[in-house]
Amino acid sequence: MDNTDKKIRLENILRGYKSAAIAFSGGVDSSFLLRTAHDVLGDKAFAITARTGAFPERELSQAEEFCRREGIRQYSFDFDVLEIGGFTANPPERCYICKKALFGRIKEIAAENGAEYVLEGSNLDDEGDYRPGMRAVSELGIKSPLREAGLAKTDIREFSRSMGLDTWNKPSFACLATRIPYGEEITSAKLELIKTAEQFLFDCGFLQVRVRLCGDTARIEILPEEFEKMLEESTRGYVYDNFKALGFNYVTLDLVGYRSGSMNEILEDKE
Repeated sequence: MDNTDKKIRLENILRGYKSAAIAFSGGVDSSFLLRTAHDVLGDKAFAITARTGAFPERELSQAEEFCRREGIRQYSFDFDVLEIGGFTANPPERCYICKKALFGRIKEIAAENGAEYVLEGSNLDDEGDYRPGMRAVSELGIKSPLREAGLAKTDIREFSRSMGLDTWNKPSFACLATRIPYGEEITSAKLELIKTAEQFLFDCGFLQVRVRLCGDTARIEILPEEFEKMLEESTRGYVYDNFKALGFNYVTLDLVGYRSGSMNEILEDKE
């Protein structure tokens, strides 16, 4: 199936929903899905966004700006992930626990505002990683039209660019809790520390970053093509000094570089 066929298939899938609320984070995938759903369904498609400490303020602000710019209705609500039973213990099923509660609330808001279906933005590439949250999506009857249409991340970026969406080259992002090793308690202080450290690296000009929290050590993941920049003496010292000031005792660079779901590698090693 070529890209044109995939886009047509997606539009036909969306047309069949009649009305839909899109779980909208402001990322590449959900932005493309929201805009396409709105193009197909008009005002019967709208966004629902959770305001949570597990996502930086910049992501929430960008999501709100996207909806304003595109003229799309958006409902936002406060959602404290730390109040979800079992979440802070950070088990391997953490994402399932969170998404079951989160999408349950999104379904309620969707129904209150006239949407028959709730859609989420996972794509074909998401099937290759450990993603227990997808089980919650399935159990709650949430629809995943991008995956159903056979769209991968490269397809979504290509379509987003052709549609004039400025999210087409936006760095990938995931919940800040994914930076904390399974079994280590998730706290608001840890989430805030990770958020601050990653924002610092973005402000330094790095394009794609993760700061994995390993005890008192920061394990930095950046794109391999940015290693040279990080290892310049002035940059390396500047990053180290600022991370020490944040409270890290050790600051390391992951030699593999950025990859999605690297905290799941320990689970694979135990299989």
